[in-house]
Amino acid sequence: MTTQPVRPERSGPGTASVVGASPFRPSLVKAVFRDVTPMHVSRSAAWAAASVTRTVLTEIIDGARRAAAEEARKKLVPGDLLSAIDRNVELEVGTRWYDHSPTFRGLTGVLYDAGGVVVPPRGRSGSRRPSAVVGAHRFEAGVKKLLRSRGATAVPAMVRDLDGIASVFLTDLARDAAMVVREGGVRRFGAVTLVTPGEPAPPPLLEDSLRSLSTRRGDGRTIGRDDVLAATTIQLFGGSLRQRALAEAHEATRNTSAG
Repeated sequence: MTTQPVRPERSGPGTASVVGASPFRPSLVKAVFRDVTPMHVSRSAAWAAASVTRTVLTEIIDGARRAAAEEARKKLVPGDLLSAIDRNVELEVGTRWYDHSPTFRGLTGVLYDAGGVVVPPRGRSGSRRPSAVVGAHRFEAGVKKLLRSRGATAVPAMVRDLDGIASVFLTDLARDAAMVVREGGVRRFGAVTLVTPGEPAPPPLLEDSLRSLSTRRGDGRTIGRDDVLAATTIQLFGGSLRQRALAEAHEATRNTSAG
């Protein structure tokens, strides 16, 4: 019998993100990976990707909750999402979704074709291949479960945006993990440390841990846990969110087998 991962809960008023069962099933994660790469995805890689996605969405939801609380509202609206991202640039992930959402209309700039004609938002993606946007509805159940776990409710438009951001982020994570396998590791990585005046600086990044991900071990046909963690260092540029995502992914996969 396969040993399932042990995911202890952490609770407390100061806990921004909770290590628990991810609302994004490994089977769904593997389906996203299959959309972008023919490589095999290990069980631990799927758990890691699900954990990282949960951490990112949790931070976004908590930021939106704070914005809503300032207006004495409990139900989250798209404006709360914009406020959360505006206040914390680390949360600016899944940006390819922005061109498809009315929430971000006017914030992503105007695109022109070769003749200088403005490209309407609905015409910016001409591919019929499976994409994060096409498959975004797959994440709705997980997003709603995550909202409930944070004691939040959201209007349908907000759920749709969280849905799309999760889909695009996970798709980008899958592409970067496949690239890590092909290239044998992460060639370059960096971090941006954001410090709010008057507040203590976050703890330093685990540089040794990050550097250990820069050189890959394993075959060239399977995406493993460390490949997903390396991809996380590419997708998340902010030190605080990146460190939290890596730590929680390590915890979530501590007892998973590599197969």
